[in-house]
Amino acid sequence: MKISLTDQNTAPVELDERIDARATRERYDLEREKRLRTDGVHQYSRLTDEFAELADDPWMPVVEREPVFDHVQFTFIGGGFAGLCAGAQLHKQGITDVRIIDGAGDFGGVWYWNRYPGAMCDTKSVVYMPLLDETGHIPTEKWVHGPELLEHAKRIGTQFDLYRKALFHTMATTVTWDEGHSRWIVETDRGDRFTTQFLGIGLGPLSVPKLPGIPGIEKFAGKSIHTARWDYSYTGGDAAGAPMEGLRDKRVGVVGTGATALQLIPEVAKYAKELFVFQRTPSTVAARNNGPLEAEAIELLSSGNGQERLLESFSVNWDGFIGQPAPGIEVEDLVNDGWTDLGRRMRAQIHSVPPEEFSMEAMMAAVGELDLMLMEERRNRIDEIVTDPKTAESLKPWYDLFCKRPGYHDEYLESFNRPNVHLVDTDGKGVSEITEAGAVVDGEEYPLDVIIYASGFEYGTGGSEYVKRAGFDLIGRDGTDLSEAWADGMETLHGMHVHGFPNMFIIQLFQGSFLGANVTQANNYAAQNLAAVVAQVLAEGNDEVEVSKEAQDAYVAMLLEFGQPFGRPDCTPGYYNDDGQPFGRSFQLNCGYPAGTVAFIKMIEQWCADKEFPELERRKSTNA
Repeated sequence: MKISLTDQNTAPVELDERIDARATRERYDLEREKRLRTDGVHQYSRLTDEFAELADDPWMPVVEREPVFDHVQFTFIGGGFAGLCAGAQLHKQGITDVRIIDGAGDFGGVWYWNRYPGAMCDTKSVVYMPLLDETGHIPTEKWVHGPELLEHAKRIGTQFDLYRKALFHTMATTVTWDEGHSRWIVETDRGDRFTTQFLGIGLGPLSVPKLPGIPGIEKFAGKSIHTARWDYSYTGGDAAGAPMEGLRDKRVGVVGTGATALQLIPEVAKYAKELFVFQRTPSTVAARNNGPLEAEAIELLSSGNGQERLLESFSVNWDGFIGQPAPGIEVEDLVNDGWTDLGRRMRAQIHSVPPEEFSMEAMMAAVGELDLMLMEERRNRIDEIVTDPKTAESLKPWYDLFCKRPGYHDEYLESFNRPNVHLVDTDGKGVSEITEAGAVVDGEEYPLDVIIYASGFEYGTGGSEYVKRAGFDLIGRDGTDLSEAWADGMETLHGMHVHGFPNMFIIQLFQGSFLGANVTQANNYAAQNLAAVVAQVLAEGNDEVEVSKEAQDAYVAMLLEFGQPFGRPDCTPGYYNDDGQPFGRSFQLNCGYPAGTVAFIKMIEQWCADKEFPELERRKSTNA
């Protein structure tokens, strides 16, 4: 059957009579059951567990240096776009004594490490690349590739003088609050021990690569590569797209078919002698339609504040996911990508429920009809592109659209029409074993020369999982560890301020604007919040700032009552829903501001403009 919403634009839809909703949902349940595991997220391991050499920096040698023993006004742990946005916003507030520390050899975060072939941003570049208005940079493509993103990170670091005190190839090991002097003591794996009045942390959800827990993974005699530590000395080529001549005579296996694999597989397919794609769960793949940046976007960005208008447009349209803004309000879409399209469609569908009939059940039923149509459209697209019927059937995803991150690519599905590309569908089981010679699926061994693990990152953010991923604990007021404070789930005000941890700010996705489709936008809004608070504390002549317990408790109670957690337990397993494990309090707190992104941004903008910050207690040092 041919189902297409392409010409529907943003009109609400009714379920096509050719779709058997009951049978489809039964298929969804069946596919979910196949993939459920009792070990959940514990099925994965870190690079350092099996392949310590894979965790090393392939891009820049570690340079010996003397340990640092000094004091800075603000230290930020994490040199990706979160840290860069924080540094830039602090600089704009006149706070320039800033140090960023990172385990990488330069700024860039995920774009420093991930230089695998085909890497590009997943949200349109005009909203994904932060601080375009401030730097004057205009992206070259609608979705730019990794090298341009890395260069933009360096551009921000240079323009805002963030290299001057930066410490690269440096990992924090202990961070302790010094009560008597109102400052943090930071110790690192390079022997540093310095103090800082204010501390920021923004390590990002894509900072700790993980490997699938496949038995025998360490036995493989060939070459093992994780996409976050690509080895061009083996494959040939480079991140800019030079030919990977080293793969011409190789049998290559790729484990993983998520967002990374969508970008990687088309590039490897061009060069490998044979490519075997081991699939546990297929991704949804809609067209991206990448190309040079549109003239309209170039003109808008050339105006001086064009990105701000684009970001506002993205936020308003993406809030369609929760039915905002209200009916009758015009919503202009200046971005026009897959995410804003989904937001517009969801808004139209939610508003199609008559006000007198509106209820949560009626809204979910309407959204469910749209979801069934969207997924059928994506499955139909596979039939249109992939020529082998068996392969096409195996590539079809059977779950709700937002059970996994929706994918967009212009060459992924087409790659399976190449004679050298073979889909190995594991029917939800995954690779059962790695041998010295290759990978085993359902008792059959596939001999391989190289295995590429496109297996993603540790995404656990709730509670003490954040501390585990950070690699260090924070010891706050009265010796309280952050892992102890968050043992039953993350508790913050606005996703940033934590009671018991003065002068400490966290930039992360949850409990704030939660722009799940556009992480850097959320980072920059949080950075503006951070900089405004620090500037006000200093202007008042105070030494400390800390959210009150009452304010934090009230905010957390509101999130527990009204917040929608990231993912649903009835979805097929994945990082969206804690790999199918039952939701506890910790996962319930992995949510955004219930009223939506636009409402959160407006609230924070007004909060910062008032400069009163009633939820934050300020005080002078007890040693003053």
